[in-house]
Amino acid sequence: MAELKTQLTKASVTAFIQTVPNPQKRKDATALLKLFKEVTKEKPKMWGASIIGFGSYHYKSTKSAQEGYWPLTGFSPRKQNLTLYVMSGFADQKTLLKKLGKHKTSVGCLYINKLEDVDMKVLKQIIKKSVVEMKKRNK
Repeated sequence: MAELKTQLTKASVTAFIQTVPNPQKRKDATALLKLFKEVTKEKPKMWGASIIGFGSYHYKSTKSAQEGYWPLTGFSPRKQNLTLYVMSGFADQKTLLKKLGKHKTSVGCLYINKLEDVDMKVLKQIIKKSVVEMKKRNK
């Protein structure tokens, strides 16, 4: 089985954020760092070259032999958007998503262009709800 590309590293989260070329994304990443620390009470760690993760859980794929560790939640200030990892998914978050503001979703990712496009209180609730659910699922 191939080794997972995205693994926990010892790289500096602060140093990574300082390398984000877009000043708005860098500012938003700093705000997200503060928000995720507050919500999760976890120390941020780099996963791969560009994901800032909080906490971790062990997973085993039901579709393949793949297994490993992944952050409970996290984000990445990507060139195109801010990608937030909402590992519990969005099935039970529809009401909050309607209140969030401008965004897109995929299975476990929430895409935001810039933080000023969304309601930060609602975003905080979405992150918190996902972390609580993931901790429940992975006891």
